[in-house]
Amino acid sequence: MLDSSLIGRIAFQPPPPGRPPLLPPLPAGTHALGLPGARDTLLVVPEGLDPAAPVPLMVLFHGGGGSAEKILPMMAAHAAEHRFLLLVPQSVFPTWDIVIAGNGPDRERLEAALGLVAARFAVDPAHIAFAGHSDGGSYALSLGLTNGHFVTHVIASSAGFMSVQRQEGAPRVFISHGVDDEQIPIDRSGRVHAALLKDAGYDVTYMEYHGPHAWQPPVVALAVGFFLAP
Repeated sequence: MLDSSLIGRIAFQPPPPGRPPLLPPLPAGTHALGLPGARDTLLVVPEGLDPAAPVPLMVLFHGGGGSAEKILPMMAAHAAEHRFLLLVPQSVFPTWDIVIAGNGPDRERLEAALGLVAARFAVDPAHIAFAGHSDGGSYALSLGLTNGHFVTHVIASSAGFMSVQRQEGAPRVFISHGVDDEQIPIDRSGRVHAALLKDAGYDVTYMEYHGPHAWQPPVVALAVGFFLAP
């Protein structure tokens, strides 16, 4: 039997509603989770969380050659304002494993990071998003659609591809792409992805904007609203 981890499946389920976390919550701020390796995963905890209340969780993937520090400014203020947890992994290599050779160390580290978050916080099972830009958007689409048993929302900005060998669940999808993107032309990426997913029955919100290969702040704000809507 094929090892499901090889196709990107993550062995994770948020704690059942009402079950208290196993460990004390982390204080407000940005924390390194202590995973092995030089490029640790970061967790942003906003001020004023009620430790007994379910809290939304967004996992944010950086672009190729990027880092947590580079992509954090695009979402950190929204996490603080709307009080959701922001988990920011970093690829072991310059970009995500699936882009290079297939699911491997990045998937393993993400699985471990999700477990660490769920041990300390009552993650809201109705609001768990995989989000990212460029290679990170491709990673969010690929892993999000593969892990719909717990991922409820997928947010992909300027994603170049989807690699989904087994779909599970039905996460809602928000795709955005700049019409002036010369790095990843919209005709062979954003438009194709949106059409394929709509034909497959997914609930897709698709947005084009005038701009290059960059995540535009107004579009980010709309994506956050999409994620947090009841």
